Amino acid sequence: MPASAGERTGLVRQLGMWGLAATGICSMLGAGINVVPVMIQRNVPGIGEHVLAAFAFGALPAVLAALAYAVLASAMPRAGGSYVYASRALGPYWGFVASFSQWFGLSIVIGVVAYLVIPFLRDIAGALGMDGVGAALETGAVRVGLSLALLWAFVWVNLRGLKAYERTVVPLMIVMFALGAIVIVAGFSFNQDDFAAALLAREGAGVPVATPPPLGPVGFLAATGLLFASFVGFDAIAQAGGEARNPHRALPLAIVLAVLIVGSYYLLFTAAVYHTVPWEFVWTRAQDQDLTAPGLLGYVLPAGWTVAIVAGAAIALINDLPAMLLSVSRLVFAWAEDGIFPSGLARVHPKSRTPHAAILLSAGLASIAILGSHFAGDFFLGVDIMVTSMLVNFILMCISVLALPRRNPEIAANFRVLSGATLRTCVCLTGIALLGTLLVTHTWKDLTADVAAWYFRSTPLWIGVMVLGSLIYVRKMRTLRASGVDVDHLFRELPPE
Repeated sequence: MPASAGERTGLVRQLGMWGLAATGICSMLGAGINVVPVMIQRNVPGIGEHVLAAFAFGALPAVLAALAYAVLASAMPRAGGSYVYASRALGPYWGFVASFSQWFGLSIVIGVVAYLVIPFLRDIAGALGMDGVGAALETGAVRVGLSLALLWAFVWVNLRGLKAYERTVVPLMIVMFALGAIVIVAGFSFNQDDFAAALLAREGAGVPVATPPPLGPVGFLAATGLLFASFVGFDAIAQAGGEARNPHRALPLAIVLAVLIVGSYYLLFTAAVYHTVPWEFVWTRAQDQDLTAPGLLGYVLPAGWTVAIVAGAAIALINDLPAMLLSVSRLVFAWAEDGIFPSGLARVHPKSRTPHAAILLSAGLASIAILGSHFAGDFFLGVDIMVTSMLVNFILMCISVLALPRRNPEIAANFRVLSGATLRTCVCLTGIALLGTLLVTHTWKDLTADVAAWYFRSTPLWIGVMVLGSLIYVRKMRTLRASGVDVDHLFRELPPE
């Protein structure tokens, strides 16, 4: 049964603004920043010197989606933010199904992230001359065991409560930025002449002359869609809306800060890499090699600094785990609180004040993803499902901003961000257009990709997740109605605090 309006959830508002911002930043920043800006030369061969422009353009729909989230968060600061926003603005079905695919995709990605951390630890061990440790990390049992241990260490942090969580993510975020700053400082300290000299000294070769194919508008949009995926994660702030101090102000501010800080970092990082490394070299080598920013800057940096960069990439990945666990568990909690998921998942631990059952369920799915990544040997499907889920989610958030004043004017009266209706409409319509374009491009690429079997395509798997979510929703809604709950009234009011 759903909680009544007079009841309290048991969650406590302990998370400060910087804890919220760190939740979004740590969910957004991963090791991909060390890979995507260079390997995009293979995925979009004509991108050449336009990587920075594509990154900047990819930031635009992310900013618009973040503004939509900020608007909704200012009026509905509750746990499971995106579910609450869509269910109160568009109806319970849209809220649950969109957030169910989000929960499924992100929970899978949590497992993928834990699995991908181990190769970075292996590379650090190798760079330090610890070849035996590096070889041990290559074995399946060790890699799976360490991945699971890492995941469950951060499950424990989340179970302990918000104070333990905040003491973990904020310092990790600071260390991540400090180590990432090495790339930015090094990239702007050297230039392409220094790189050419180092390449000649190491390999006896010069920077190649590259002739990539023409880019064209479709290629630029494909690059934009790929780089846009780097901004997914700021929505984690909204999911923690039930535990934020001064939520009407802190939630929107944290969302905007997270997007601006991460966007600026991405652009500086990418600009620094290409300031030193000629794009012609990156394009040529990327066609048949897997490249990373640490590996490219390793031509001009001492070995010790390269180790520091790789360690920064590993910490960036590790940072994802506690923040994403908090995010997905609050979605489960919000469903259970509304009565459309088993009520036991809304239980809050009497001491730590965390939704422990929801955390454990999400961690269980992430553990399955670790095993799947190892035995299937393909972890990119989970990432693609996540991108589709988040694009759909962001579009629904923009639509929710437009629909809420008509469906729930009392709640919409609390908008504190973009309070002018004309400006809100312009921002959301532009966001829908840009995000819709990226979704069509992403889906088209998936459906036209050369794969061995249909189940290696993310689109049919995402549709399967949607069908599963719909079946769960229909069953639980029938149960609610049969028990005498006024469903229309329930989903026109905010959940209790």
